Amino acid sequence: MDLSRRWLLRAFLAVVVSGLLVSTGVLTLAYEPTNLRAGTIEQPANGTTAVSMQGFHFQGEADPKKPARLVAVGPRGSVEWVYNGSARGASWFYDVDPLPNGNLLAVNTAPGRTLVYELNPETGKRVWTEVLPIIDTHDVDLINGEELLIANMRNSSGARSDERIYIYNRTTDTVTWEWEFANHYPPSTDVGVSNTEDWSHVNDVDRIAPGTFLVSPRNFDQVIAVNRSTKRVTMRLGEDGNHTILDEQHNPTYLEGPDGTPTILVADSENDRVVEYARRNGSWKRVWTVGEDQLNWPRDADRLPNGNTLIVDTLNQRVIEVTPRGEIVWELFAPWAPYDAERLAYGDEAGGPTMRELDVTGSFALSGGAEKRAGPGTDRSFPTWLTLTFGDTPVGGPVTEFAERWEGASQWIKPIWIAPWGFVSLVGAGLLALLWGLGELLYGRHRLRDGLSRVVGGSSER
Repeated sequence: MDLSRRWLLRAFLAVVVSGLLVSTGVLTLAYEPTNLRAGTIEQPANGTTAVSMQGFHFQGEADPKKPARLVAVGPRGSVEWVYNGSARGASWFYDVDPLPNGNLLAVNTAPGRTLVYELNPETGKRVWTEVLPIIDTHDVDLINGEELLIANMRNSSGARSDERIYIYNRTTDTVTWEWEFANHYPPSTDVGVSNTEDWSHVNDVDRIAPGTFLVSPRNFDQVIAVNRSTKRVTMRLGEDGNHTILDEQHNPTYLEGPDGTPTILVADSENDRVVEYARRNGSWKRVWTVGEDQLNWPRDADRLPNGNTLIVDTLNQRVIEVTPRGEIVWELFAPWAPYDAERLAYGDEAGGPTMRELDVTGSFALSGGAEKRAGPGTDRSFPTWLTLTFGDTPVGGPVTEFAERWEGASQWIKPIWIAPWGFVSLVGAGLLALLWGLGELLYGRHRLRDGLSRVVGGSSER
């Protein structure tokens, strides 16, 4: 390439990089970051809603601008109190359960340990705390007074997995019962036990009847019921790798209609929807779907006594209450990465009516939210643009996979004050500048080598 063309290319690259940086600035100046605030309020909630927000940390160091916290909001979304977990030794905030005495059971994790405690919301003080010697858990339930029912994930190494659900007695300081996934699943399940430290990623366990636990091994794409006495799997929804049923779900809820039909409501996370399945004549049928491809990695769904569903829409940074037909009637914007939401008036797991009881079936789009993304087909985020533009092309597969990874990773990496599309421009400018620099080094490698040789040669002569 002659000198004039080389300088023309440099000028072009400089203009493009500068344009991307200017675009970042312009978009960011017009951007209003998501804050803890009410959205749509068509129907005030029945009392207080508690929401846990996972928060952000890197290698154990919390980001004070993206804290792990527990918040309580009133019927119209006004903040009643905030409990900052990051300021109290927690890296992540996960499950929160209302207790019969009005206190809350909270689950936090920190590097190498899990904290479970009873929190008095009036004083902000912990009544008691258990430090569990396990790397990670998302869910702990208090059963039978002093027993903790625990979902223990991220506990695999090499060809061995100790991932399990177990019961710990706080009074006697002993494990009184356990159920290990390795005894009930072949080691080849999902990516294979020897290829990961987080084989099952069991993210939820609930007692749904005396001696019966509902368990959610996320990575196995299924929800199961386990009998405490026999340790047998007595019910199973979904199967590993069959993503038409479930795809890495979170926090299933067991419901049962008057006719005794087993029903499971679940946040079908990687399918970006909330679904309800009913079991009849030995097989499961999906009877209700809401928000498909509008929700963004939902991780909790509770059926309320009024028939509405309370949904944690994690990567859209909000909690919504929707009618059986998808209308948003209550909305709270809740950064960063909300995980669990509970209406305190109803206790742990509200357990409202099934969709069959309400005579509602089918798939329903969301409508009525405070932002355009709540309406069908209005999301114009960078990942959505990529998927819509390249999804039906020969590169659709890898582009869609990249879009999904970008959607998750950018939420954690992006500074809160930069607009999402501004962040895209900033990353583009950085990558282009990096490639430009590498190109200049490659082009000038001979001169660089000759210069180094002269310097080394000169030093040797002296």
